[in-house]
Amino acid sequence: MIFTETKLKGAFILDLERREDNRGFFARAFCQKEFEQHGLKPFIAQANVAFNKRKGTLRGMHFQFPPSAETKLVRATRGAILDIIVDLRPESPTYLQHISVELSADNGRALYVPERFAHGYQALEDATETSYMVGEFYTPGVEGGLSPTDPRLGLKWPLPTTEISDKDRAWKLLEEIEPEVKRKMSV
Repeated sequence: MIFTETKLKGAFILDLERREDNRGFFARAFCQKEFEQHGLKPFIAQANVAFNKRKGTLRGMHFQFPPSAETKLVRATRGAILDIIVDLRPESPTYLQHISVELSADNGRALYVPERFAHGYQALEDATETSYMVGEFYTPGVEGGLSPTDPRLGLKWPLPTTEISDKDRAWKLLEEIEPEVKRKMSV
């Protein structure tokens, strides 16, 4: 695997290191030792799959508060997504900054999302499927979210939203919940 750290410390783009021959290719998509060598948490509590029927489907911006903060390793296994993460670590010099990465079945790319980051994505093609390995169990009492259209976050979604859950539509603006987010996300 090829690890490229983003401008958000601890967030990595992972590209497959393909071994190709006449059959196609083989590549390692996860290795506990390589994750540890890059200072990442290789623990996987759950493996999740999400299927998006329609291009333009928007999911996010999700997170869990400590002590149940999640790491995620996200990959598009069919179709393509624009994946966006936002740094919610109050002590970080990149607090509230974000990155966007296109993940597709064709590019095989993955995104490692550290703890205390908000995560969301938009499907760029019909019938898009994502797979993510999560480093913490889903804990409903500590889940949170931010509005994916919050102007303060400045997230640029490439397509009009065709589908979004009522829950994701109802996430509050940061302006309304920032003191709570900062307090709960502090280490």
